Amino acid sequence: MSWLILLIAGLLEVVWAIGLKYTHGFSRLVPSLITLTAMVASVVLLSWAMKSLPVGTAYAIWTGIGAVGAAIAGMVLLGESASPARLLSLGLIIAGIIGLKLSTH
Repeated sequence: MSWLILLIAGLLEVVWAIGLKYTHGFSRLVPSLITLTAMVASVVLLSWAMKSLPVGTAYAIWTGIGAVGAAIAGMVLLGESASPARLLSLGLIIAGIIGLKLSTH
């Protein structure tokens, strides 16, 4: 169950990372409220997952999901570059996340 909670926390990190773009410096109310809610929920879920997962593994996976997810969302939603070097780099992050998951007892 902790892994599922961690996955949801990571996905919420993607929501708030992309949401920051739409807040325009927290000057737009609805995007700001969505972003702040996602931030709080993401951190709360991360802390719940850390009750039974190693802190280093949980934090690295949480940030990895957020980084990869935000980069992919930026490519899809915002037209950011999807160059081969960028995609390869994201693949390396994903490999690291999988390695951390597989090496956790």
